[in-house]
Amino acid sequence: MGMNKIPYNNVMAKQKRTTKVDKQKDLAKLRHSVSHLLAEAVTNLYPDVKLGFGPATEDGFYYDFEFKKPISETDLPRIESEMIKLLKDKRVFKKSDKTVAQALNWAKKNNQPYKTELIKELKKAGNKQIGFYTSGEFTDVCEGPHVKDSNEIKAFKLLSVAGAYWRGDEKNPQLVRIYGTAFKNQSDLDEYLLMIEEAKKRDHRVLGEQLDLFSFHPEGPGFPFWHPKGQFLFNKIIEYMRGVLKENNYQEISTPLVLNEELWHKSGHWDNYKDDMYFTKVDANNYALKPMNCPGGVLVFGNTLRSYKELPLRMGEFGMVHRHELSGVLHGLFRVRSFTQDDAHVYCTEEQIKDEIKALIRMIQKVYKDFGFNNYRIELSTKPAKAIGSEAIWKKSEKIMKDVAKEEKLDIEINPGDGAFYGPKFDFHITDVLNRSWQLGTIQLDFSMPERLGVTYIDKDGKKKTPIMIHRAILGSLERFIGILIEHYAGAFPYWLSPVQVAILPISEQENKYANKVMQELESKNIQVIIDDRNESLGRKIRDAEMQKVPKMLIIGPKEVKAKSVTIRDFEKGDLGSKKLDLAIKELTDFKSPIK
Repeated sequence: MGMNKIPYNNVMAKQKRTTKVDKQKDLAKLRHSVSHLLAEAVTNLYPDVKLGFGPATEDGFYYDFEFKKPISETDLPRIESEMIKLLKDKRVFKKSDKTVAQALNWAKKNNQPYKTELIKELKKAGNKQIGFYTSGEFTDVCEGPHVKDSNEIKAFKLLSVAGAYWRGDEKNPQLVRIYGTAFKNQSDLDEYLLMIEEAKKRDHRVLGEQLDLFSFHPEGPGFPFWHPKGQFLFNKIIEYMRGVLKENNYQEISTPLVLNEELWHKSGHWDNYKDDMYFTKVDANNYALKPMNCPGGVLVFGNTLRSYKELPLRMGEFGMVHRHELSGVLHGLFRVRSFTQDDAHVYCTEEQIKDEIKALIRMIQKVYKDFGFNNYRIELSTKPAKAIGSEAIWKKSEKIMKDVAKEEKLDIEINPGDGAFYGPKFDFHITDVLNRSWQLGTIQLDFSMPERLGVTYIDKDGKKKTPIMIHRAILGSLERFIGILIEHYAGAFPYWLSPVQVAILPISEQENKYANKVMQELESKNIQVIIDDRNESLGRKIRDAEMQKVPKMLIIGPKEVKAKSVTIRDFEKGDLGSKKLDLAIKELTDFKSPIK
């Protein structure tokens, strides 16, 4: 895991993974139980409330309610107090089963329409018995598991209130979702709450506005508007990634945003992804905005008669895609309706698969290190419920991925049923400075799509054969990656990546001529520099530059003009003293950049 390779078949590694999984299961059970306690407290305080769902999540839990009158976060302390009051009277979580008829009668008697809907769905799925849990006087439809009793609940906190459509469908009623979290002990909870406070300070939506990077507008909800500084950052990342492509013998392509509907039927996206797509008409024919770049990339590959000598053929694309996201789940740059992927597809023979995947793993490791992410974990996601390709192909694909992990001595976690619809995948989850996990890169093995789209190459025996396709993204969505970068660095980007690298601060108008000369010299060295020649105090100029997270400030007063020098101030280290201009420029331009 991370940059340290741990033997895949190492007994200690397996034990460590098992222990981690067990701890996660225990924590999920605790949080589910606190969610149940939350529902009991809300029912006591608001007897007419209608109950939705209340699952555990990766960071805590939530429960959805329909209130007669709206509530807000100001109501959370009252609800929390009721939960604490309930804990004083020990609660044992008792499981029971009811027949479908009994369960429906319970839901009707308690006037719980959402539970009625759930029970009917369970009946339709073939369930003869419906699970319930009871604690105190409160009973809820639930399969569990729960802790044995409330003595195990020692540290929890209600965090926020949000709107959420029932079943995530905007056509359904909007419920109130109460979020919370719970831990085994108070110290773990306190640590998490401190992390939340720090995360609020780093919120990319707030910093994005403060740093003038991007904005969102009602004229295009869910679609980012990039400002000059944000566009510079966006382009800088692409410039870096183009260097990575060149270093690894990739060719860059670009495919259209809109392609006809028939292509998406052939590729398999129609059957497995159409609910997340946007559609339009061109000359009375049906088209779709691409949700993924792969079918267009396959068309480029298939446009030319290919030889086995060209394989492996690596094609990269910074392709914009569109996906239909509900308004309730949109979240800054983290969840948008259009985004650009650093996408690539490798076309190869079956014999070349392992070497190509291994090379991709090493490439991903280097990219994350260059951006300051040294810790990550890898998941192998296997065949999902909705999939294309035969069972034999899936078994072969999954075995290849497992063999690669073993040969590369990677410590991987299995994520069953979460593969792409066309093949298994490695997903890379980086850890940021706040120890939060983010899924970024992916390597996906695909035996099916090239065959479905009819592309071939000429093998050494002169016969047509279908290539194997490896899908890969390293950063994933560039928009989302920039949001993660903003929060990881709290807006204070590394010098090589910063939209403004140097701010020149003349003390008065008399120093402006010299300040402009300094700016010209830095610009000639491709340094991103601004000059603050406003009629403001030096203290105000320094504060404003620090608010903009500018890495370096050059202060120029009468002494600096006379000595042909500058006083350097570093965003993190503060005042670094005075230096001759030629030495200062050498220092500001002689830095290591990972851009090739």
